[in-house]
Amino acid sequence: MKIEFNDYALEELYVNGTTTNSQYRRLSKDVIRQYIKVVNYLRAVRRIEDLFCIKSLHYEKKKGDLNGVDAVWINKQYRLLFYSSHDHEGIVVNALLIEISKHYE
Repeated sequence: MKIEFNDYALEELYVNGTTTNSQYRRLSKDVIRQYIKVVNYLRAVRRIEDLFCIKSLHYEKKKGDLNGVDAVWINKQYRLLFYSSHDHEGIVVNALLIEISKHYE
């Protein structure tokens, strides 16, 4: 799947393992390591439907205020939110990473 970053801090966190952004600077090394692992999972799959096979990600389409947003677990506390888009055949192949969200906040 093709990955794009909506926020430079998310890209910096993925590439460097650290960021100067105050929102993500407080994340522990374990959460950052898991974030990188999750992004690598997203890169490795050919389409969004392949995420259903990776049970630890708990892939879901959000509803309500976040209608249209997809989410996968980084760990039990943090979620990676992203928008997905599909090709001409209707298969979802692109992901635009939005933010790392603390669950229930």
